[in-house]
Amino acid sequence: MGSLYLVATPIGNLSDLTYRAIETLNMVDVIAAEDTRHSRTLFSHYDIKPVKVTAYHSHNIERKTGELLRILQQGRNVALVTDAGSPGISDPGAALVRAAVDNGVTVCPVPGAAALVLAVTASGFPSHRFVYEGFLPRKKGRKTLFESWRNEPRTIVFYEAANRVVRTLTDILRTTGDRKVCVAREITKKFEEFIRGGTAEVIERLESRRQIKGEITVVIAPEGFGCQAAKTPERLP
Repeated sequence: MGSLYLVATPIGNLSDLTYRAIETLNMVDVIAAEDTRHSRTLFSHYDIKPVKVTAYHSHNIERKTGELLRILQQGRNVALVTDAGSPGISDPGAALVRAAVDNGVTVCPVPGAAALVLAVTASGFPSHRFVYEGFLPRKKGRKTLFESWRNEPRTIVFYEAANRVVRTLTDILRTTGDRKVCVAREITKKFEEFIRGGTAEVIERLESRRQIKGEITVVIAPEGFGCQAAKTPERLP
């Protein structure tokens, strides 16, 4: 049996790749990458010379999972990388990890940056307990999810597209009230920014911009945190 290495890659700043990640990517027989073109930019930067690179994404997941599993069962090592961050987190790689575990393949995580963890730790909100919601549903189940957050005692973190973040925050405001939020934009990149405040205040600041760009991670504080007079949904216009 070979081993499956889950290699975290930088979420923005290329300098965040670890020495262990570089060693692993140079050592394995196959690298399965979400976007091979994106990954080759990283490989070129660090002079990583992989034996073989193959695409593994949501459009070929069924066929490629079986193919990669057979490679592992033949005794060869595979590294799984996503475009940014840790593979398997809101990413097709979770299917390969499940298949590896179910078939007795050793899974070795190689740590690195994760936007959700960085956003929570930099938000200033309680971090001893938090719930990760991934990418939010666009339609079905959206309202029910927001309603479940009304009495949530933990910090909440999720990813959102830049062009939808204002609408999402507005929906949350109307459902849960004016909570403390932190919108983390372009974490580790040149234009890194953390926009903190009450939900209504952050919405106003974002709406004043001509355009919102970049990768967005949103952190919502537990109910009552830092809000002495938080509005309830019933009081909102």
